[in-house]
Amino acid sequence: MARTRRRSVLLLLLALTVLSPLALYTSRLPAALNPIQTRDFPGEITNQGRGVKADKLNAIPLETVSSLKEPVGIVFSEELGGLAKESTEFEGQELPLRKAGEHKSRVLSEVTAVADGTKVIEQVTRREAQDGGLVSAISEEHEKTTGSQQQSSSEESLLENMPKQTSAKVVVENSLTARTDGKTKNSILPGTRIQNIKDQLIKAKVYLGLGSIRANSQYLKDLRQRIREVQKVLGDASKDTDLPKNANEKVKALEQMLIKGRQMQDDCSIVVKKLRAMLHSAEEQLHAHKKHTVFLTQLAAKTLPKGLHCLPLRLANEYFSLDPDRQQFPNQHKLTNPKLYHYALFSDNILATAVVVNSTVLNAKHPSDHVFHIVTDRLNYAPMRMWFLSNPPGKATIEVQNIGDFTWLNDSYSPVLKQLGSQSIIDYYFGTNRANPDSNLKYRNPKYLSILNHLRFYLPEIYPKLDKMVFLDDDIVVKKDLTGLWSINMKGKVNGAVETCGESFHRFDRYLNFSNPVIAKNFDPHACGWAFGMNVFDLAEWKRQNITQIYHSWQKLNQDRLLWKLGTLPPGLITFWNKTFPLSRSWHVLGLGYNPHINSRDIERAAVIHYNGNMKPWLEIGLPKFRSYWSKYLDYDQPFLRECNINP
Repeated sequence: MARTRRRSVLLLLLALTVLSPLALYTSRLPAALNPIQTRDFPGEITNQGRGVKADKLNAIPLETVSSLKEPVGIVFSEELGGLAKESTEFEGQELPLRKAGEHKSRVLSEVTAVADGTKVIEQVTRREAQDGGLVSAISEEHEKTTGSQQQSSSEESLLENMPKQTSAKVVVENSLTARTDGKTKNSILPGTRIQNIKDQLIKAKVYLGLGSIRANSQYLKDLRQRIREVQKVLGDASKDTDLPKNANEKVKALEQMLIKGRQMQDDCSIVVKKLRAMLHSAEEQLHAHKKHTVFLTQLAAKTLPKGLHCLPLRLANEYFSLDPDRQQFPNQHKLTNPKLYHYALFSDNILATAVVVNSTVLNAKHPSDHVFHIVTDRLNYAPMRMWFLSNPPGKATIEVQNIGDFTWLNDSYSPVLKQLGSQSIIDYYFGTNRANPDSNLKYRNPKYLSILNHLRFYLPEIYPKLDKMVFLDDDIVVKKDLTGLWSINMKGKVNGAVETCGESFHRFDRYLNFSNPVIAKNFDPHACGWAFGMNVFDLAEWKRQNITQIYHSWQKLNQDRLLWKLGTLPPGLITFWNKTFPLSRSWHVLGLGYNPHINSRDIERAAVIHYNGNMKPWLEIGLPKFRSYWSKYLDYDQPFLRECNINP
């Protein structure tokens, strides 16, 4: 009997040890399965350490159902975890709308309730009211020991544990509120605040043009006042630290006005239309400014600076005061010696010509073997001669000729000379056909009216006793000895030049009109272009292949400018088609007159650098970073330069 009693006691104890944990676990199971518990709601984490009251749970006021026109479309986004803006930066901005077809009744106040019917917001509020003091004390002690790093991790856990039924609005508000406690402001990117203020100003200006806003005169007056205040505090600030201390107060007042205006404005489509109109207007203004900039750049490139106008006048006056014997250059017997190194240079710019000659001579190994043949117009003939008489280029030989003395070069022989004097060209340049102008203003540059620009196609006629010449433009600088150009085997080609097909705009289709069948039938639109500016010409081969006649025939076909626009490069590409020998790129580097991004190593290795483009080094619009390469070859202490106030 006693044994039976002991067995019953043991079985009872065994049952208690097995069943009591099950009963305890079962009693807690409903609470564990409940997706939202008041003690686990992450809002507590967000509000730790601040001791706020229940009615100040969030820094941004919650919107009611009636104030929301569209439901929140994003429950959770990874981007929300990286928000670092202050709460005032986010006020007045709208969250993205829900995709079409989704349920539109789920808003902040309609999140899933717990089993007893108490809603999430009410639970968090009540819990904060009950435990706020304890949570605040614990949080303050916790922040003293862990710092901002622990706060950041608590914010991450906030986003990870957020119930899916909670809208993104709560996430954004809590995240922004937690980051405005003064400990994480250093994570905000510099200038973020200023950019946000500018965005708010744009939005405020849009509101000024809305019909419903303009109908409220008092609100319109207040909004204008707030805009002026914000513009005043913004001033010329370029970073957030430049803002005055009262900036937050002024911006906050503007944002409150915008919130009020948004409540007054029911139809967002009007705002969208207004923004689109502003965008269109801004694009039109930008286009007009760009067009005006191009015009002013072209005007500056065409205008003769005062110093360059003064210089030839001074030089001419000095030249005509010389005795005839002193007006002659020495070593004239070298001009026809084919064994020397001959250069052709056609220009009416005295300073530019001086730099080309000086840089070539100073970098030459044997300056006495170099001969420069300069041709200029009638107005600059005397000044050009006077410059080189008073500033002789060392032991090099100089010849200066007047293009007016070339009696054989007339309109009966040269088609381009006849075209330059035609009525159509005069109308083109002097505005009688402005109703249909060309879009590219560079084709109206007066240099295309000068026969000096086309004289390069008549080298054998000008220098019949020479076999090989190097042609130099007046906007180049020579940095190395060029005698190696005469020893290059051109393999029967007439022209030696550096190709410029690294970019698409340097190919044939950018210079010639391939919609014309004459061009399309004879040339490849993708053929590589090459550069005028530093060219080696085999004059003996030129005569054998009758290059000048080829040039004349194409000029006659282009009488109406239907094959190419004005200039010398397009007819050069045509004339020397399949007759050009490519030189190494180190001989000739281009673009210093328009491209500020040229590699400095390419410039240092180059034998010749070319300031092609509008930004010439002798103009104020020249690129400053490249000007020193040019100005180093001028002596600015020279009396004529000082008298004309020409400085580096």
